[in-house]
Amino acid sequence: MKKESFLASVVGIAVPIGLQSMLQSSFSMIDQLMVGQLGSTAVAAVEVAGRPAFIYSVVLGAVAAIAGIMISQYLGMENREMADRSLTVNLTAAIALALLFTALCALFPGQIVGLYIKDDPALLNAGQNYLTCILWTYLPMGISSILAVMVRCLGRAVWPLAAGIISAVVNTGLNYVLIFGHFGLPAFGVRGAAAASVISQAINMLLMLAIFCLIRLRGQEDFRFSLSLGADGYRQYLMMLLPILVTELLWSLGQNVNTFIYGHLKPGDLAAMSMTGPIQGLFIGALSGVSQAAGILIGKRLGADKYEEAYQESKKLVCYGIAGSLILSALLIGLRGVYVTFYHVEPHVRDTAARLLLAFSVLAPVKVANMILGGGVVRSGGKTTYIMGIDIVGTWLAGVPLGLITAFLFHLPVEWVYFILSQEELLRLGMTLIVFKRRRWMHRLSPEASPYGKSAVS
Repeated sequence: MKKESFLASVVGIAVPIGLQSMLQSSFSMIDQLMVGQLGSTAVAAVEVAGRPAFIYSVVLGAVAAIAGIMISQYLGMENREMADRSLTVNLTAAIALALLFTALCALFPGQIVGLYIKDDPALLNAGQNYLTCILWTYLPMGISSILAVMVRCLGRAVWPLAAGIISAVVNTGLNYVLIFGHFGLPAFGVRGAAAASVISQAINMLLMLAIFCLIRLRGQEDFRFSLSLGADGYRQYLMMLLPILVTELLWSLGQNVNTFIYGHLKPGDLAAMSMTGPIQGLFIGALSGVSQAAGILIGKRLGADKYEEAYQESKKLVCYGIAGSLILSALLIGLRGVYVTFYHVEPHVRDTAARLLLAFSVLAPVKVANMILGGGVVRSGGKTTYIMGIDIVGTWLAGVPLGLITAFLFHLPVEWVYFILSQEELLRLGMTLIVFKRRRWMHRLSPEASPYGKSAVS
């Protein structure tokens, strides 16, 4: 494939996905900015009560990643029936996960929120109020996420973006009305922010269902609803899914340990870290399209037995991502001071948030390289056990110990705790580069062996 046509393919997938990811992150940012007008307690409450949603989104991302691997490779083989079965299986898994997380949060909201904070009745109450409402976003988020994978793999990445734009506009308008109380409605505070997210996510799900049905009708194809993959198919599926689930769960638990650390430092540190979350989400979301483009395009190359082409294009994708991250880091360094002024919090909280954003800006290119190479390229071949090992080492042998030591042994400021524990990203990148160069990740989901191994899964 010529350079121009490959770059056009990347842009056609990455730009709509990146914009949609930024819109998804904007749900959190809009909530944070508007709730930020209510003070530090409200900001911290949204952060703490959003932790279960974060874990759920990470696990859901694992299922979506497997759906992308399977669908892209089967489309590369021109096997539409197996692509449809892959969608059905992963959609069912996403729904089951959504119902599980919804039930847990509905039954134990106080216990869940209490895990992250010290004795603070006001924060605990605000966090419970937010959690008992935001849990209703889990099911629509799961359905729309998996449907979006199929739509993108079919070359319609702009359509999920359109649905995301509509739901983001709805979310913004409802935040304004429900948080502060306008048009005759009472001010619901943090519960209003959660309710706005629930309604907008439901609208996004309905739009994705309509888009998916329209694409199939226009293609004059019936959807083959089937959970039948066969014994070998389910074995292959589980051997891809389980390592990613373990990886993402352990990583998200590590992030929750970090939240525990920030919540037990100086007053205001957790709120400052919470203020950086939306910006980090927008930054990573802007370049997540390159990672997902890698999964789709490289997966199709592997499915079509184009191994050398897949390897060379993978290197280009990493370079595109690093270049984009350097540009965004420079912009963030220049604008971070302006961003923190949007929050009505104490001056020392704003100053701490600005320093945390500086630390993130320095670390971002490494984070992006890991996202594309590990989360997109290496996973596209189904060799998910490699990434599981790399992430476990990075999070639990480097990140978490460094965070605990710097916070509770050396009592460093929160920005230094964050910067030092994030050095796990460098360790991850080094290990992932070794795996990438050895090419053992290059496999296709079929009985035939690739030139670099004998099976499609580890």
